[in-house]
Amino acid sequence: MLLASAVVVWEWLNEHGRWRPYSPAVSHHIEAVARAGPRAGGSVVLGQADSRLAPYIIDLQSMHQFRQDTGTIRPVRRSYYDPSSAPGKGVVWEWENDSGTWTPYDMDVGITIQRAYEKQHPWVDLSAIGFCYVIDFATMGQINRQTQRKRRVRRRLDMVYPLVSGTLPKSQSWPASPGAAAAPPVPACACPQCLLVMSVKATVSAAGPGTATLQPRKVPAAPPATSKAPVPAPGAKAPDSVAVVRGSLKLLAAQGSRRQAGSVPALSSTSATTSPPGAGSSKASRPGLGTVNRSHLQRLAIAQSRVLIASGVPTVPVKNLTGSSPVNPALAGITGILMSAAGLPVCLTRPPKLVLHPPPVSKSEIQSIPGISHSCRKTTKKQAKKGKTPEEVLKKYLQKVRHPPDEDCTICMERLSAPSGYKGPQTAIKPDLVGKLVKCGHVFHLHCLVAMYNNGNKDGSLQCPTCKTIYGVKTGTQPPGKMEYHIIPHALPGHSDCKTIRIIYNIPAGVQGPEHPNPGKSFTARGFPRHCYLPDSEKGRKVLKLLLVAWDRRLIFAIGTSSTTGESDTVIWNEIHHKTEFGSNLTGHGYPDINYLDNVLAELAAQGITEESLAQEKD
Repeated sequence: MLLASAVVVWEWLNEHGRWRPYSPAVSHHIEAVARAGPRAGGSVVLGQADSRLAPYIIDLQSMHQFRQDTGTIRPVRRSYYDPSSAPGKGVVWEWENDSGTWTPYDMDVGITIQRAYEKQHPWVDLSAIGFCYVIDFATMGQINRQTQRKRRVRRRLDMVYPLVSGTLPKSQSWPASPGAAAAPPVPACACPQCLLVMSVKATVSAAGPGTATLQPRKVPAAPPATSKAPVPAPGAKAPDSVAVVRGSLKLLAAQGSRRQAGSVPALSSTSATTSPPGAGSSKASRPGLGTVNRSHLQRLAIAQSRVLIASGVPTVPVKNLTGSSPVNPALAGITGILMSAAGLPVCLTRPPKLVLHPPPVSKSEIQSIPGISHSCRKTTKKQAKKGKTPEEVLKKYLQKVRHPPDEDCTICMERLSAPSGYKGPQTAIKPDLVGKLVKCGHVFHLHCLVAMYNNGNKDGSLQCPTCKTIYGVKTGTQPPGKMEYHIIPHALPGHSDCKTIRIIYNIPAGVQGPEHPNPGKSFTARGFPRHCYLPDSEKGRKVLKLLLVAWDRRLIFAIGTSSTTGESDTVIWNEIHHKTEFGSNLTGHGYPDINYLDNVLAELAAQGITEESLAQEKD
């Protein structure tokens, strides 16, 4: 127990291992149910706070979020933060994703950004908390320190997260307070979703050491009615788990008909001391949810699904029937049964399998790719061209401007008519000189451009920070490794008319060089060799040729912080997407994807790799 005052933020664990916060409104709703204790039912229907979360239910006893239409289960937690931090003030920091919508930062990241913002820092470096980004408050932008890619960020005000004080429980404990169990019962919600949840809890409770009944609240328009879960007579043989489930279905049906007559059920329970004779013996007691036989539950659920399918009713798959924990199939099965009993179309199926690799291929079946010499390419560390100072490089791409326009330099955010605001190491260039890039026409302080060049790869190329136009040949910081490529005799989903190009990347772990984030420090290389796939079509071969150019220019990979695992100083993809699933598309990195080839061509072009690059490489 902790004696403190704090704001409570409820969070869920995503597939990348990051804890993502629920919105303030949803956290208020979860906290209200948690503070009410077991009498409130122990389940939180998130759709009551946010209609977009209608499929989700949180079970407070196990601290898991359950999605009813897919069976997906994720851990949740109850975290405490300082009332003076961002969640205590209703401040939310968000970044703009590729689809143009806004995504909130993780809570610890948002708090770090807000703390720097309140101290009126011009920027904040997030590398200290494991992210290779800088937030620039002047431009309200997020800058990737590896790629210099910029995204917009924003700060908005929302509700303040719920405030608690006094004796606080640990984040995973429930009930939320010692006295919560003795609190007066909370009136049951009358929505169909809550009725189903409360009904199954009553049935499962009746199967355990004590009994539970569903008692309707009296309504003048309809006579009162009471239904009780069937109780075995003394000495009678205990029903099996299938009978228990069938009993719950009958109970739900009875409750549904009474609700239509004007009665709303509310949950009440009696203790084990009032159980009928024989209920205390292990042979006569009914099994609860934890002891339901999985095979019986699945057989009943699948049998009901077959009836639905045979009748032509549209179905929704409920997955996770084969999880390692008995909770997964039990929850998925119970959900499907309850939805079926309520007249909702449900089909209990096994989830589609992830197919990362093709069937085994012998060496004799592997073919070289026509028009491309060799089937393997290695890269080693390439040194930057010597004898080229930053001033000499910029001179090729710039024109001096004698009369600067009345606008800001987008690097230092000072007026172009004033000296550069860059405060780093001094150079030979005067801070008040201004130049214009010859292709795109954007204007900057020469002092700022020299500083930007020195902070980059220093390979003789320059990229406009405003429009991303590339001057010269852009290269990256990819560690040494090997790239293999060949044709295998299998077709990708959506490309049945051709074979498949398989690319195998292999990069070993090593030590970072001077161009990397932490020179001299070792880096890891997880998940290698990495297998990627392209259709062996005309456009697929074009993409491969451009990927070979990107490989030679060290642009496929970089060293940074993994967005999947959060690990720093590891080999990561460098904004050129690859398809790593061969026969499925469960993660979004597989086929069919009709736009993939066009999208990756656009990503390559953004790195300065086009068909003109092929001619340059030949030269």
